[in-house]
Amino acid sequence: MRMLKSFIIVVLLYPISFIADGQTAKAWYKGNLHTHSYWSDGDEFPEMIMDWYKSHGYQFVGLSDHNILAAVEKWVKITRSNLYEEAFANYLNKYGATWVKYKKDSGRVSAQLKTLEEYRPLFEDRSFLILKSEEITSKLGEMHIHVNATNVQTVIGRQTGSTVAEIMQKSVDAVLAQRKATGIPMFPHINHPNFFYSITLQDLIDLRGEQFFEVYNGHPLVNNYGDSLHPGTEVMWDKINIAYRNRGQTLMYGLATDDSHNYHQFGSTYSNAGRGWVMVYADALTPASLIAALESGDFYASTGVTLESISVKATPASKSLELKVKQEEGVTYTIEFIGARKADKEAKVLQSIKGAQASFSFNNDYLFVRGRVTSSKLKPNPFQDKDVEMAWTQPVFQK
Repeated sequence: MRMLKSFIIVVLLYPISFIADGQTAKAWYKGNLHTHSYWSDGDEFPEMIMDWYKSHGYQFVGLSDHNILAAVEKWVKITRSNLYEEAFANYLNKYGATWVKYKKDSGRVSAQLKTLEEYRPLFEDRSFLILKSEEITSKLGEMHIHVNATNVQTVIGRQTGSTVAEIMQKSVDAVLAQRKATGIPMFPHINHPNFFYSITLQDLIDLRGEQFFEVYNGHPLVNNYGDSLHPGTEVMWDKINIAYRNRGQTLMYGLATDDSHNYHQFGSTYSNAGRGWVMVYADALTPASLIAALESGDFYASTGVTLESISVKATPASKSLELKVKQEEGVTYTIEFIGARKADKEAKVLQSIKGAQASFSFNNDYLFVRGRVTSSKLKPNPFQDKDVEMAWTQPVFQK
């Protein structure tokens, strides 16, 4: 995370911004980086999806359909069912016949999808941004390798190779190559590694040039928590960072995303909007500012918990990570500091505090330390029944 003068980072509750030591104003921005629409396997028009996110307090969304950008002519056939036919009628009523281009054949409706450049002006303003994104979707046998490209400018598409690790690395390299060639900020992130348990921990450890993966994904098939034979994504996260720190590689940061596909049916068997997001502390609501903040670790991931402040205070000998939760009435919180020392092969809970505020100090004997907040509040429409709302800060280390 970036340090202000006097080696202090102080993060304030969104939507407050501040100016300190001559710095420009910053603010918190809420966003979802993994979203699907009728442009691939989602079940809603992008305009309706953007309207939902904007009206629910998000400031940015990455529409990341599979191996496509919303920049060509594409038609979609509306499923013959009361549910989807009524949803189309709602879309038509909301935007009007002059906006919606459609036709009927044997009683079935087909509609032309609007491109990003067509619908973007309906939503973008000083408070909302749409990021052009793609889910680079590849497959090796029964293994699924999905890598998001945020703010990508041209389609990358499916990658091939003889191993999962090779295909994943090619996907990452393709995004980084486009960034270098265009000079436009963009970044790859690894999606749901436990989707069909396709990507192993070792695959992720062997990666080069990757800085992000999904520690939480709201799709019902992604196995966030693992099973008796496979580690959950949070366990994977720490083991990745132990390996990365030991070889001097940039830390892996953890994202929470919706991976939303279903906008008309709800519950733990559907992939719905509003389950996971990132809160990014950036200079401005622009792709460049958001990406710079993400790459600096100036964000946290959440499924419902809001942090009032995060601060990292550093001296030449030690650092302290301090968290304060924005409390909800009747809700209790547990703050845990998780990390690993240089001799550790696994991370562990270093300190656990019942309450809404806590801090942990550490020296350069630690590879990294991160924070996790678990609330007592059940998450509405959860990934898994009885899930509670949580938040994860990014790992920090003492040089």
